[in-house]
Amino acid sequence: MMPEILLVDDDINFRKLIKETLCLAFPSLCVKEAGNGEEALQKIEACLPNIIFMDIRLPGENGLVLTQKIKKKYPDVDIAVLTSYDLPEYQEAATKNGAKYFLLKNTIIPMGVITMVQNWIDIHGKD
Repeated sequence: MMPEILLVDDDINFRKLIKETLCLAFPSLCVKEAGNGEEALQKIEACLPNIIFMDIRLPGENGLVLTQKIKKKYPDVDIAVLTSYDLPEYQEAATKNGAKYFLLKNTIIPMGVITMVQNWIDIHGKD
């Protein structure tokens, strides 16, 4: 089984880079995108993803608050918080709000996201 992925980031170029990276590694992967929290919640309601890559800094509601909301309603979704800021308080807040992973944008491409998706596939099976 291939996971459904949602990329939540206001930087369209960053989303495109992550999507291309994932689709090259996993050609049959379904990757959806959202540029803000409201759009992310709409996409989650329409088609619940298995993995969400969530930027902390978003227009409107920040990614940490959004992560908490999503995890309350959908506890089985794996969320990886993405940020450019390697601050312990961000990592602590991400974990506290339900994120399973904390990835730094400048170090995750491409291996971090590929490894995370591959780990999900390994755990949940390939059928």
